[in-house]
Amino acid sequence: MVRIKGGVKTRAKHKKVLKLAKGFWMTRHKQFKKAKEAVLHAGEYAFKGRKAKKRDFRQLWIIRMNAGLRELGMKYSIFINKLKVNKIELDRKILSQIAVEHPAIFKKIVERAK
Repeated sequence: MVRIKGGVKTRAKHKKVLKLAKGFWMTRHKQFKKAKEAVLHAGEYAFKGRKAKKRDFRQLWIIRMNAGLRELGMKYSIFINKLKVNKIELDRKILSQIAVEHPAIFKKIVERAK
C-alpha cells in the first residue's frame, strides 16, 4: 500500500481559515489554531448580529412612528389597532418612512385610521 501524505489538502484548509481571519489582532491572523478559533467565534457573532439587526430596525421604526403619532395626539398601540380594524395594510417600515419624510401624508393616513 502506498503512503499518501495530506499536505496539499491541509495547506489549502489552513489557507482558507487564515484568509477568513485576515485583519484579526495579533496571532489570531497568523497562527492556524488561534485563527480557527477566532473565525468560529466571529461566525457566531455574525449570526447573532443578523438576528439582532431585524429587532433593532423594527424598534427604530416603531419609535419613529410613535414620535410622529404623538404630535398628532395618538399612541402607537391604538394606531396599529385602528389600522388592523380598518384593514389598512401598510407595514411599520413604510409607515415610519412616511412619518419622517412626508408628515402631511402620514397625517392623512392617521385620519383615515381614526
